[in-house]
Amino acid sequence: MKFQGPKGTRDFFPPEMAWRRYLEDAWRRVSVRNGFEEVEGPIFEPLDLYRVKSGEGIVSELFHFEDRGGRELAIRPEFTPTLARMVADKAASLPRPIKWFCMPNLCRAEKPQRGRLREFLQWNIDMLGIAEPIADAEVIFTCIDLMRELGLTAEHVKVKISHRDTVHQILARLGVADDKMLEAFDLLDRREKIEPDQFNKEAAKLGMDEFKVERFTQMCRRKYPAGDVPHLARSVGLERIEDLEKLDVQLQALGIADWCEYDLGIVRGLAYYTGTVFEAHEISGAERALAGGGRYDRLIKLMGGPDMPAVGFGMGDVVLSLVLQDKALAPSDVMPTVDAFVLAASDTARPTVGSIVAQLRSAGLHARMSYRSTTNIGKLLKEADACKARFAVICDDQTTNAQTVAVKNLASQDQQAIALSKLVAHLRHA
Repeated sequence: MKFQGPKGTRDFFPPEMAWRRYLEDAWRRVSVRNGFEEVEGPIFEPLDLYRVKSGEGIVSELFHFEDRGGRELAIRPEFTPTLARMVADKAASLPRPIKWFCMPNLCRAEKPQRGRLREFLQWNIDMLGIAEPIADAEVIFTCIDLMRELGLTAEHVKVKISHRDTVHQILARLGVADDKMLEAFDLLDRREKIEPDQFNKEAAKLGMDEFKVERFTQMCRRKYPAGDVPHLARSVGLERIEDLEKLDVQLQALGIADWCEYDLGIVRGLAYYTGTVFEAHEISGAERALAGGGRYDRLIKLMGGPDMPAVGFGMGDVVLSLVLQDKALAPSDVMPTVDAFVLAASDTARPTVGSIVAQLRSAGLHARMSYRSTTNIGKLLKEADACKARFAVICDDQTTNAQTVAVKNLASQDQQAIALSKLVAHLRHA
């Protein structure tokens, strides 16, 4: 019987695992330099944790089960509920602001498609305890800092920003009743996935006449660059938009305004968002959002903790990898560098190979050796090239007689005799 991995999952062979670690290293590096501390939680949680956050409808999107004690559990589809539970439990003892990051493995029971798998990695950045827009701006800055770290620019990606209260005000002016507001948000969130005629029909059901439906449609299509909030306010019939004005000041102060634009069609489908919402999109629109998040000021209290403002985002590895590959920004080889490949050029030298490898590894160098019985130099050097070693350390009769080895630079093809006592220092500084 032949087995395959479950649908929507991935096997990580060495090259794929090296790429995964490359992204994780970038996520961790950027997180730490922006002042975030790493946390982690269990891979499964009580199913009710997700029901409290997202409602009963979330259950169909999860892999869930009963344990031997009859308790309903679910494999985590996201990390925010776990974070909220952790903060609620220790809120009194945690210093403010709380700045946490994590890189969890997540699972969702949904149809696999391009950019979306059932199992994936996600980078989460969350900042809690600060209500002012500097927190929103710092979280957005960290997202942009990661993209710059990986070679993306403002010509590749735009961070689209909106505000739930602003959208609520506009929809109310267009005639949407409070009890229809979540339906309106849901329609905005789906606008790119449905045909224009269907969009207009559903918008009309929210209580808007034909003229207001057109206004609603225009609101979803227009984009305003950061720094142009007054124009945005005038175009939607508001005297001013104080929340976005304050955020705009911070975005400009942090030097990321050129990455950002205001798009009132961005509302994020999750009902728990309370203020600023944003998504990072590759400009061509060929892929799903690179990242998405916003304010969720009520969630910690919902989990039994105190009132606490919070803002954060998640970035999955799948879409990020696709965008980097499309932009030719993914390094061709991120496998670990091999410092030295030790080989024997004669039968008498073969017993020395293992001891030299052990010496190099004990000194912190990445050393490999051949497990073949041959002493054919040509074949062994090909093996050294195949693992992309920097140097070949060739053991021959001189190794046992004169305590020297031949060290061949596999890039330049230069070769020189090096005393065994100086081999470690030579490889470190060559």
